[in-house]
Amino acid sequence: MAALPEDPTTAATAHEPPPYPVGLRLAGRRVLVVGGGQVAQRRVPALIAAGADVVVVAPDVTPALEGMGAELTWVRRRFEPTDVDGAWYVVAATDDAEVNAAVLAEAEAQRVFCTRADDAREASAWTPAVGRHDGVTVAVLANREPRRSAAVRDEVMTALRDGRLTVRDAHHRTAGVVLVGGGPGDPELATVAARHALASADVVVADRLAPRELLDELPAHVELVDVAKLPRGRQASQESINEVIVERALEGKRVVRFKGGDNFVFGRGFEEILACRAAGVPVSVVPGLTSAISVPAGVGIPVTHRGVAHEFTVVTGHVPPGHPQSLVDWEALARMRGTVVLLMAVQNAPVIAETLIAGGRRPSTPVAVIVEGTMPEEHTVLSTLGDLAHDIVEQGVRAPAIIVVGDVVAVARPGHYAEPVTVRPGDFAEE
Repeated sequence: MAALPEDPTTAATAHEPPPYPVGLRLAGRRVLVVGGGQVAQRRVPALIAAGADVVVVAPDVTPALEGMGAELTWVRRRFEPTDVDGAWYVVAATDDAEVNAAVLAEAEAQRVFCTRADDAREASAWTPAVGRHDGVTVAVLANREPRRSAAVRDEVMTALRDGRLTVRDAHHRTAGVVLVGGGPGDPELATVAARHALASADVVVADRLAPRELLDELPAHVELVDVAKLPRGRQASQESINEVIVERALEGKRVVRFKGGDNFVFGRGFEEILACRAAGVPVSVVPGLTSAISVPAGVGIPVTHRGVAHEFTVVTGHVPPGHPQSLVDWEALARMRGTVVLLMAVQNAPVIAETLIAGGRRPSTPVAVIVEGTMPEEHTVLSTLGDLAHDIVEQGVRAPAIIVVGDVVAVARPGHYAEPVTVRPGDFAEE
């Protein structure tokens, strides 16, 4: 019997030495990323999470990368060889082969390892398919076979998260749309169902506040559509988002609409369901942890507490009190005694505080502003309704932030507030 011809790709791989796996400790070390497109958008969050000093060199970047401006340095121009100076690791991620080749050549000259997005054969390093769970990092290299790497990674990660030793094709792959709530931002707070949905996707349509590190786990064949909405900056309209998820689904693809928090808590998720239904597109929902509750909980602030708050109200601060588009009865809200959780309210916080005080809330009412909740840059600013306008400016508070108004803040941070919290008697009976 005549021998079958040898696959040249397989043959070349078989005769190449295998890569040497290593874990890079990049905290505080300069990492150069050349390019500002989808590949960079996938790689940069994981580099930031590793503590790297990330420098992005590109004439333009995606809105999501622009939104990470406080966490990286963006050099707004084309690559220059001196950009490699001082770098510990380099990612060539442009859509121009000549530029990527120039980046790799300079990295080679300076003996700096470099990945190349368009041609891994020429690179000095390869990017593995990565997953993380409970302090364990799993990285899989299948010798320039990214789909195989991602498939093996997915099997291992699912087994770790589900506690099973083996998994057999756990992911649905039928055409349609899956609305996925990703939680407040920390990838560990994304549900198993959310991760399974991402693993099944042909297309991922992602918000800026969706857990961005999970995008690095997507196989290379998955299309990433960036629909970031930057505060007072570039924004994808809801109509355009509806169009893209419907169009891709009608092409026979499985589309994951990946959001931060929960789809139905100021996430416009039901608008997308209506758009899918009108087009005859199958649609399902994976709920997520809403940041209104999970972010305060993450810093130890309850939204209710026995004897202190019998209700909590979640309010959007996207439009201020008195605005013709506002549907909030601010006077009624001010008369309530429970907790108020404000989302998307940093810009309008001063006028909201003024309105609540005018409606009857004490100026000394405790307030917590939780910035970048569950993310590496998370920090909490403690204030009062009377001082909130000043403290937001003084502390340089920027979105995203969750604002919690009420005595529950003083319950959680008693050392900060001189005024004691009144606990109502008779509220300690067992129900």
